[in-house]
Amino acid sequence: METQGQWFVVQTLSGHEMKVKDSIDKRLELEEMTELIFEALIPMERVTEVKLGRKTTINRKFFPGYILLNAVLYNEDNQVDDRIWTYIQNTNGTIGFVGGDRPTPLSEDEVNDILDQLNKGDKGTKPRIDFDIGETVKIRDGAFENFEGKIENIDPDRGKLKLSVSIFGRFTPVEVEYWQVERG
Repeated sequence: METQGQWFVVQTLSGHEMKVKDSIDKRLELEEMTELIFEALIPMERVTEVKLGRKTTINRKFFPGYILLNAVLYNEDNQVDDRIWTYIQNTNGTIGFVGGDRPTPLSEDEVNDILDQLNKGDKGTKPRIDFDIGETVKIRDGAFENFEGKIENIDPDRGKLKLSVSIFGRFTPVEVEYWQVERG
C-alpha cells in the first residue's frame, strides 16, 4: 500500500478508540491538517460468538486501546512537528503516542502484516476461538448432545472442531461447530 507518511501508534483510553478516530477524522479539515495526517485506523475483524445460546457477530479490535495514525510527524529537520503533536494530545480520549517524546514509526513489514490481516478479515466473519487442542468439551447441540469429547483439531477457517468422543466404549471422531460445544 502506497502511503504518504509513516504509521505511528497512538494509545487511547480503553474503549474510546472509535471516539478518538472519529474526532481525528472530523477535525482534520477544520484545523487544516489534511496535508500532515492522512488516516486514523483501528484494525478490527468480524468475529462470531455464541452468548446465552444466541449467535452474535461483533467487531474485535486487534489492538484494544490503540489506534494507528498515518502522518508526517517529523519535519525536514527531523524534529517532531508541534502541530501534529498538539493535535493528537488535544484529542479527547488519547493518552499520547507510543514511544514518548520521540515516537518510532512502525516498520513497513509491520504495517504490511496488519494490512494483510485486515484484508483477510474482509472475506467474512470468523468464529471466536476459545478452545485449545487437548481440551475436553461437552457437546450441547446436535446428534451427540450431552456427550463429552477431547479436541483433536481446530479449523478456524470453517469454524469447526474435530473431537474424539467415546461412543459405546470406542473413540469416534466427530466434527462440530464452535458454538455447539461448551467447556466440560
